[in-house]
Amino acid sequence: MSSHISNVRPKPDQVLLDIADYVSKYKIKSAEAYDTARLCLMDTLGCGLEALEYPACTKLMGPIVPGTVVPNGAKVPGTQFQLDPVQAAFNIGAMIRWLDFNDTWLAAEWGHPSDNLGGILACADWLSRQAVAAGKPPLTMHAVLTGMIKAHEIQGCIALENSFNKVGLDHVVLVKVATTAVAANMLGLTREEILNALSLAWVDGQSLRTYRHAPNTGSRKSWAAGDATSRGVRLALMAAKGEMGYPSVLTAPTWGFYDVLFKGKPFKFQRPYGSYVMEHVLFKISFPAEFHAQTAAECAMTLHPQVKDRIADIKKITIRTHQSAIRIIDKKGPLSNPADRDHCIQYMVAVPLIFGRLTAGDYEDAVAADPRIDALRDKMVCVEDKTFSRDYHDPDKRSIANAITVEFKDGKKTAEVVVEYPIGHRRRRKDGVPLLVEKFKTNLARRFPEKQRKAILALCQDAKRLEATPVNEFVDLFVI
Repeated sequence: MSSHISNVRPKPDQVLLDIADYVSKYKIKSAEAYDTARLCLMDTLGCGLEALEYPACTKLMGPIVPGTVVPNGAKVPGTQFQLDPVQAAFNIGAMIRWLDFNDTWLAAEWGHPSDNLGGILACADWLSRQAVAAGKPPLTMHAVLTGMIKAHEIQGCIALENSFNKVGLDHVVLVKVATTAVAANMLGLTREEILNALSLAWVDGQSLRTYRHAPNTGSRKSWAAGDATSRGVRLALMAAKGEMGYPSVLTAPTWGFYDVLFKGKPFKFQRPYGSYVMEHVLFKISFPAEFHAQTAAECAMTLHPQVKDRIADIKKITIRTHQSAIRIIDKKGPLSNPADRDHCIQYMVAVPLIFGRLTAGDYEDAVAADPRIDALRDKMVCVEDKTFSRDYHDPDKRSIANAITVEFKDGKKTAEVVVEYPIGHRRRRKDGVPLLVEKFKTNLARRFPEKQRKAILALCQDAKRLEATPVNEFVDLFVI
């Protein structure tokens, strides 16, 4: 006898309902979250401006069909492009992520929540310009900051207990989901339409992590988030046109996300959605490097004065680290491109030991050709410290600890240098904010004349004025 599968339309999965209700109903009351979002906005756009100095990034900028200009479209900061919101989201998202210098969230899954700004800013700017053209009031930057907080929270809270990398999927799935939710709400979609959009994001094809790992590490990791955030805008726009959803997209037996892609396991959640993630997000301030190596690079910078004149005398370098660093960036053998190098802890330690710096330019071929770098890499050993690994997951600590010891051929050793919390950590926020502002100033100077960058900086440092500024007027400040 055959058994029939019920064709009764199920109720939406609880995960979808929770996201839809949070994005449409929850009121952000945390002053710290808004202040951190303002800093995040500055830092994220600054990272994008720096990326525009690299032809590998700029070749991807602009419309799909060269010469296309969209009337009342979204503008791409640092350029003269005005595009549809989907392609603008890709542009902004790709430049934000290109140099691996924007914020980070580390948990069971890793990721960069500010990747969502590509979709959020493009959607808000397009909606604002459309509104102004129709004689209606535009969105203000308060809406953008709120969208950032909520996108951070959606991506980060799912990441706390659910490891997509362990099933081979890339973390940008969470960028797509978070952007979809925020963009759908910005578009004014109903609850049912937001649920439809979210289901489309989960049922969509999801990226493999192939491009992040040896032996295939490559430049797609620099535009994967741009692709994801733009896809989020695209799916929200489809739902706005009435495209249907798939309510049990996660839980459907055999064909749902859990059974097909998550080994049959449902998502687990540590906490309800609020503003926790933005408040605790990690800023990359000192080094454009994969975040698990930030403290290792800081250790190496501390050791530089002691070893810079004895590089050839080094016998062994021991990196005491945490499990996630070993899993992602402990890498031997040849490194074939900048994307390969900025995901190798040995490379990110060798450069500051030798040169006393680690910049985006240090991943390019000219610097990588220095034979001392690979010679030092060959002398490095990564060792997991169980305490470091435990503190990495502790919600009250969330450390990203590394420690380095250098041993010389004559048997002498340096004292071990230990850094548990990077400068961009919430525990070091007071130390980090002035440096973050200086980083923003440096990045503004890469693209804009003095009068323009002073106007941008003054607005970004005035929280009340920034929040009240129309989105289109804010973005216009970044047009060259």
